[in-house]
Amino acid sequence: MVNSPQQLTTQAYLFNTGQGFASQDYFGCHFVDATHVTFRVWAPQAKAVAVVGSFNDWQATPLTLDCSTGIWAGTLTTVQAGDLYKFQVTSQTGDVQLKIDPFAQEFERKPGDAAVVLAEQPMHWHDSLWLARRHKSKPQNRPINIYEVHLGSWRRHADDSYYTYAELADELIPYVKGLGYTHIELMPVMEHLLDASWGYQQLGYFAPTSRFGHHADFLKFVDRCHQANLGVIVDWVPGHFIRNYDALYQYDGTPTFEYADEDRANNRRWGAWNFDLGKTQVQSFLISSALYWLSTCHLDGLRVDAVSNMLYLDYDEGREGQVNQYGDNRNLEGIAFLQKLNTEVFAHHPDILMIAEESSSYPQVTGMVADGGLGFNYKWNMGWMHDTLDFFEMDPLYRCDHFNLLTFAFVYMFDEQFILPFSHDEVVHGKKSLMHKMPGDRYNQFANLRTMMTYMAAFPGKQLNFMGSEWGQYLEWRDWSQLEWVDLDDAMNAHMQQFTTALNTVYHAKRPLWELDHEAAGIKYTYTDDPASSTMVFIRQAKRKYSFVIAAFNFVPVERRQYRIGVPYPGTYELLLNTEDQTYGGTWTKLETTFTATDQPFHGQPASFEVTLPAMGALLIQPHKVKGESKK
Repeated sequence: MVNSPQQLTTQAYLFNTGQGFASQDYFGCHFVDATHVTFRVWAPQAKAVAVVGSFNDWQATPLTLDCSTGIWAGTLTTVQAGDLYKFQVTSQTGDVQLKIDPFAQEFERKPGDAAVVLAEQPMHWHDSLWLARRHKSKPQNRPINIYEVHLGSWRRHADDSYYTYAELADELIPYVKGLGYTHIELMPVMEHLLDASWGYQQLGYFAPTSRFGHHADFLKFVDRCHQANLGVIVDWVPGHFIRNYDALYQYDGTPTFEYADEDRANNRRWGAWNFDLGKTQVQSFLISSALYWLSTCHLDGLRVDAVSNMLYLDYDEGREGQVNQYGDNRNLEGIAFLQKLNTEVFAHHPDILMIAEESSSYPQVTGMVADGGLGFNYKWNMGWMHDTLDFFEMDPLYRCDHFNLLTFAFVYMFDEQFILPFSHDEVVHGKKSLMHKMPGDRYNQFANLRTMMTYMAAFPGKQLNFMGSEWGQYLEWRDWSQLEWVDLDDAMNAHMQQFTTALNTVYHAKRPLWELDHEAAGIKYTYTDDPASSTMVFIRQAKRKYSFVIAAFNFVPVERRQYRIGVPYPGTYELLLNTEDQTYGGTWTKLETTFTATDQPFHGQPASFEVTLPAMGALLIQPHKVKGESKK
């Protein structure tokens, strides 16, 4: 909390110069003491600003302008915790508009959008052990397996009402933990009005949505996740904001948070307004928001939405041909903002995740800012996702002619630090669910899905799956109703859920599948381009010489007997996972569990063994006792 005159002057200066990275402690509504509450808002071009709320019968109480800072402020004595309020802004032309508090940390439940006065009550956290573990190791060398969730449609009550944060903590956390995931990624929980926006049309950049409870309830949800050894990532949207006129748009009667050029301000594709990322006050606002979620709310990462929209001047519809002063289409302000954002975030939290949802080939998204990169430490691998889904959606008869869909990703897999996403965007708007995308009858759809999921687990990169895919929900995702939990009454769906748990368990336990995700030493290519048989084999390597996992895939429904696999050492090997195990809905009632490799070279490896590669299936195999490995 900021109180002294010197602190106030400093905070106003920092905010206006783009260096105020805890601006929520200064702006908004804050108790000075038990009986005095101060309101502050930035509206430099306004003719007048007042606060209205339940404490003054929604009648205007004027605020005073500091002309040198553009900040309006006033202190009231009739305000209590839980009261609602807005700012009444009068423009230079005399127009009067009720506006939200941009720095509010809680809003009333929709359809209202008044801010809530919060008492200064510190959160008592219980996640020190989690934070200490997070700080000890780099995310690059940890298993990261993310379960993406839309809280409003994961589960609902029988009357279709939302679960609360507390109820989600009771049910979602043990469910995700039981499946073997390491992180939960929440689609935006920042306050928003329109359910159909899924949270990406944000209203409150410092406020968890009140749909599921109060601000304090959200913090307790995060605390519960950490106590269960689950990380929490939240989608965050710094590029654009909700179009509503009572929100940030023309806040003081002129372009305040958005670009002054209406063509640049207007985001036609998403029906929103673009932030002016070159404006210093906007930089303070957005970086304060990011650090608020990471510091005050203890989040473990932010997935930054729509990065491409911030990188290119011509990304939106109707803006083709726009260029900068150098004659190219880069948005120089957006690039500089992202570099500044990541520099500040990692200066405060070097152990968190900053993930770019970026769909172009822009270079060095995860490169260091000092080297000209954007400074993220992860990027969604959208190319891998689209190519993989295109391949698996294809009739197996034709896959042999399109093996490049799989092999092309091997060319650029280490260009960035990638997360492999099967996200919500791929199972909505008529795209079908992952299970429904798969070809063939229902049995073959599940066989394909198990193989594709195993391919993701074995491929270099961290991974993300959207809710419902863990059991192969048939219907595509609908934000207005809960998942089809009734599916689990069907044996095939229940087996798929068991398979997901088994695959996640193997992934988490086996260091070769994640320890060297971003280094060429982490993979050996043995048989990655065999269109004739539509099979693939590669080896994932850990730091320890004899710690590796062999991943073998058969992408057609034809069993391959006496299929030879090249390995680094002779000796005995053991099965980790067979996707056609009857336990997971497959047809194999008796598994080959051990394999003996001899000194017969094969595909560049000095030793090899034979397996039966299941039709439309995959095997994960590890060394048991091989030549050269010490008994210790």
